[in-house]
Amino acid sequence: MLFNRLVIAGVGLIGGSLGLAARARGLVGEVIGFGRTEANLQVALQRGILDAYTFDPAEAARGADLLLLAVPVEATGPVAEQFVPFLPAGCVITDAGSVKEPVVIALERLLPPTLPFVGAHPIAGTEHAGAAAAVATLFEKRLCVLTPTARTDPVALARVRALWEGVGMRVEEMDMGTHDQILARVSHLPHVIAFSVMQAILDARVAGIDLLAYTGSAFADLTRVAASPVEMWRDICLANREALLAALTEFEDALAQMKAWVASGDDQALAAAISRARAERQRLTRLRERA
Repeated sequence: MLFNRLVIAGVGLIGGSLGLAARARGLVGEVIGFGRTEANLQVALQRGILDAYTFDPAEAARGADLLLLAVPVEATGPVAEQFVPFLPAGCVITDAGSVKEPVVIALERLLPPTLPFVGAHPIAGTEHAGAAAAVATLFEKRLCVLTPTARTDPVALARVRALWEGVGMRVEEMDMGTHDQILARVSHLPHVIAFSVMQAILDARVAGIDLLAYTGSAFADLTRVAASPVEMWRDICLANREALLAALTEFEDALAQMKAWVASGDDQALAAAISRARAERQRLTRLRERA
């Protein structure tokens, strides 16, 4: 057993799935939920994610040796601040956010040396939310990125690594800024594109027809993540603003080039671009199969 008392602040898809997976594998003892909505916490309790839940950070923190902050990015610091006065010395604190640099900087400023923090990002989300969406197998064969700094306690780092490896993840360590630049392009940008495609279709008018009634699998695949939780993705876009803006500029340039080729009727350039995209998408499929 790695941890005796795990406190999950934010028992949604990620927090709830970790509770299920860690309990199933004997990695944790008691699991306590902390959140805003009793209905969601009741679902978590009924599904066996939690042993108990509370709205009182002092009660939740009693005897805790791991606090998982699985809340929207902008809430990470304020939620951690509620717990700081009550956590026992040595309790490890970690998060699961998709943006690392502002979170890590804020938490390292907030926390005393007696409460070690390890920045983590389990890359395993879906468009679903809440404890009802949690699954014990969510993390299997997926990647978790840890973002240690010079201040990170090596023992805490090793314990958090063991936890994510224990639920089936491949774990890498990375500089927090590099993480945010990468995720801006491979995660945050695709979400913004999906949101934008939905907006474009909703605002389009073709003979007064509801265009969504005519969509096929290509549209469904492209926009799947547009169903993601609003608060979470609003926070991610703003917290990783500079990296996301750079990624959006790169995408705008690529889209403008495609538009120019269509406008000019440049069939060779279009074919070359589509061929390159197809080859890289096939390479992605192979990479995911090997992983």
